[in-house]
Amino acid sequence: MSDTPGDPASSSGEILLQDPNRYPDVDRPSLAAWLRRLVPELVPGGASFTARLVGRRAMSTLNREFRGKQGATDVLSFPGEETPEGRHLGDVVICVPVAREQAPDGRLDLELARLLLHGALHCLGYDHETDRGEMQRLESRLRRRWIRGHV
Repeated sequence: MSDTPGDPASSSGEILLQDPNRYPDVDRPSLAAWLRRLVPELVPGGASFTARLVGRRAMSTLNREFRGKQGATDVLSFPGEETPEGRHLGDVVICVPVAREQAPDGRLDLELARLLLHGALHCLGYDHETDRGEMQRLESRLRRRWIRGHV
C-alpha cells in the first residue's frame, strides 16, 4: 500500500492520503499538502484524517456493505471520534474512476478536492439530505476559498 503521510495537523493528529492503486493521474503530494491546510481549518485544535482512493470494485463493496446500495458511488464518509490521542475527524473513501468521469473539464484534481471537502463535512456531521441547505451553503463558501486556485 502506498501512503502519503502528512505533517501532523497538530500534535493530536496526522493526515494520511492512501492510494493503493497508485493512480498515475493523481498528484498525491499536492493533494496531501492541500489536506494538511484544510483539515486544521475545519477542526481547529487539530484532528487526524484519512483519505483513501479506490477503484470501482472496492467502492462497490463498501457501498453495498455500509449503505446497502449496489454499484460504486463517488465518495463515502466514515465519521471519527475522540480518542485518547485526540480527535479523529474520520475517513473518506473516493472512487477515482467515478471522480474522473465527474471531473469538470477533465480536472481530476478539482473533483478530488471537491469530494474530499464534501466527505469531510459529512464527517463533521453535516447531512445535505436533512439539513435544509446548511451543508450546501457551507460547502459552497468553502469551495470558493479552498478549491479554486488552491489545488
